[in-house]
Amino acid sequence: MTGPKGPAQENTGGNSGSSGERQPELRYLAVGRIVRAHGLRGEVSVTLLTDFPERFETTEWVYLGNEFEATPYRLEKYRWHKQNLLLTLAGVTDRNEAEKLKGQFVQVPIEEAVPLPEGSYYLYQLIGLRVESTAGEFLGAITQVMETGANNVYVVQQEDREILLPAIPDVIKGIDVKAGVMKVHLIEGLI
Repeated sequence: MTGPKGPAQENTGGNSGSSGERQPELRYLAVGRIVRAHGLRGEVSVTLLTDFPERFETTEWVYLGNEFEATPYRLEKYRWHKQNLLLTLAGVTDRNEAEKLKGQFVQVPIEEAVPLPEGSYYLYQLIGLRVESTAGEFLGAITQVMETGANNVYVVQQEDREILLPAIPDVIKGIDVKAGVMKVHLIEGLI
């Protein structure tokens, strides 16, 4: 799976969650997180959460906040510093103002998500998918994607419990985002 990683990929994105209540519609996609102020003139140091850092070459605005609402900032300039990106945001002119932004997610509107190649998905696109066994048995719906070190784990909500499905080829046999279905092979001991 490729693409940006962060909070936008772990929300319900407008799909019903386990409580059955409709969640707000996803509006933003996290592409970075502010980790510290840099220097005295208001630059912020950002750890990237995207596989597409070149997006900053054409980005005029970034949005700080969460995946449902955020504050726009004009991106005045950016530059690389070690492993992080340094951003200069309009209106952030000194270190004190930059320090206040620490921990904020740097986001872009969901419409500006970079199109992925066939067979790749943003994590948020998987939330709400119906999960069915290869035998056609309905298992539940994906409510969360846990990013672990080795592989992602899909949390599938059933009526009375959750099941955890490792995102490995032996288990995940097909994903059809348009149809809203994930097909899985239930290996022994999985549920």
